[in-house]
Amino acid sequence: MMSTRLLVTLVGTACIALVALLLADMSAPAAGMKFIASSAFVALAIRGGALASIYGRLILTGLALSWCGDMFLIGASKSAFLGGLVAFLLAHVAYVGAFVQHGYERRWIWVAMVPVTAIAIGVFVWLDPYTPPDLLNPVRAYVAVISLMVIFAIGTQGRGGSKLIVVGATLFFLSDLSVAALRLVQTEYPTYVIGLPLYYAGQLCLALSSSQSRSH
Repeated sequence: MMSTRLLVTLVGTACIALVALLLADMSAPAAGMKFIASSAFVALAIRGGALASIYGRLILTGLALSWCGDMFLIGASKSAFLGGLVAFLLAHVAYVGAFVQHGYERRWIWVAMVPVTAIAIGVFVWLDPYTPPDLLNPVRAYVAVISLMVIFAIGTQGRGGSKLIVVGATLFFLSDLSVAALRLVQTEYPTYVIGLPLYYAGQLCLALSSSQSRSH
């Protein structure tokens, strides 16, 4: 199997190529780069020993579901978007489960809950006017779950959690907002230019965190 450094490099290189190909409107090779980048972060978790702990296996489950979500989002249809939404929703649930399994400090949860909840409400207000009625409840559930993920990620810091957990969860949260801006708000600016690097950096952090939590 490839080394950790090589897999990290592969994710980064494929992500850069993916953004460039999307900007050039070359959808077929872009899909190939997305497949490579997403497969590499799954391989990275396995290479780091994710299978050796419950925490690692939950993280690996989240990464595998994210891989499925990435493949769904290659399509531009509403059904593809919904499929991606469900896959990523389940991925975030797996991450929340991983953070709970790791252990968390309640005081950190309460401290994190106030600002993260405020941000979530702001996202609700922002997205609601642009969200089709049939996607309204799935999108609201998604925002709630990704917010919960960030809260529990912060909570792990009270139990000696790796900084990679918080950084990874936060970057994933921000990348989700860029997808919402592109698919729902339909901004003229290609938000994937920022969102995709945030997404892959976040997944790398979470994949790498599994090697530091083998005792859980």
